[in-house]
Amino acid sequence: MSVTLDNALLDSEERRALRSAVTALGRRYGREYLTSVVREGRQTDELWREAAKLGYLGVNLPQEYGGGGGGIAELSIVLEELGATGCPLLLLVVSPAICGTVIARFGTETQRARWLPGLADGSVRMAFGITEPDAGSNSHRLTTTARRDGGDWLLSGRKVFISGVDIADATLIVGRTEDARTGKLKPCLFIVPRDAPGFEFRPIPMELVAPEKQFQLFLDEVRLPADALVGDEDAGLLQLFAGLNPERIMTAAFSLGMGRYALDTAVEYARTRRVWDTPIGAHQAIAHPLAQVRIELELAQLMMRKAAFLYDAGEDMAAGEAANMAKYAAAEAGAHAVDQAMHTLGGNGLTKEYGLASLLTASRVGRIAPVSREMVLNFICHHTLGLPKSY
Repeated sequence: MSVTLDNALLDSEERRALRSAVTALGRRYGREYLTSVVREGRQTDELWREAAKLGYLGVNLPQEYGGGGGGIAELSIVLEELGATGCPLLLLVVSPAICGTVIARFGTETQRARWLPGLADGSVRMAFGITEPDAGSNSHRLTTTARRDGGDWLLSGRKVFISGVDIADATLIVGRTEDARTGKLKPCLFIVPRDAPGFEFRPIPMELVAPEKQFQLFLDEVRLPADALVGDEDAGLLQLFAGLNPERIMTAAFSLGMGRYALDTAVEYARTRRVWDTPIGAHQAIAHPLAQVRIELELAQLMMRKAAFLYDAGEDMAAGEAANMAKYAAAEAGAHAVDQAMHTLGGNGLTKEYGLASLLTASRVGRIAPVSREMVLNFICHHTLGLPKSY
């Protein structure tokens, strides 16, 4: 039991080395790099390519397809440490974590050979489309549907708040097909190339400051070959949640990295900013809230490690509970860290020099996406506590 606990909660020597290496990479870029990319309307291509060259983007993918042979635990380290240095790669949540995981676990050999090497070496990026205007992420209410037409599929529907479609080579779309036995619609996953006829995307104007843009998707009778369907048509729900649990774990890593960056900035400021010849960090009104933030971040990180350990061990049901808890805890801790850092710096927190003000909006992302904190609480109420459903 102690060995298992160590694997779940404590970094191995290899993972400590990974953290150190990714931190060194992130520091060579830093917050100023990210903000300059946003100001210039560019993408983080330089960081993406270097992270790929070093093997970090595909660290969770199978070795036989060019990946590192690790799991979500390793990939979450990459995102967290890049975030802690001020330059997270949001598409890590989507391309290798969701899409790469689903294809590796459920794709055909042809699909794995076609997509995984590129996802592993960074030459291919993939977006993920589930959210709809009237259904959110509720897979039972999605209106995007696929029907057979000879040997092909015809996919129609609409998606919203889909990240990075403009830079993705393909999008993993969650649709629904009709069960021949019951007539009911069931979720299925399809790989849709960006240039597929009938596939259109339009940007959504956002206040969020990030290189990755958000898009609406319009699918008008998009014709796809039979092998665009990922996995078993009758196991779509299982396959979908195999991707959503890594998404929650990686969202936790995103929030944790952001929170750590904000805390480190505030601590350094509190240590060096002097008023009446005394560092402001000497005052408990400044110091204690920062200590509280550190505790909250540490606890959330432990929950995230547990969730990643369970997922990588194949414990999907237990991982679902832990992943939701980790996402909730990290989002709250990250948002609190940013808020307290802003309060510590005062007016300086609003300047470009410290790179905190833009995090005020970004820190809300983990609390509302990919699933709101209220829906996480509903999940825990129903699945963990055994309370009646409220919806």
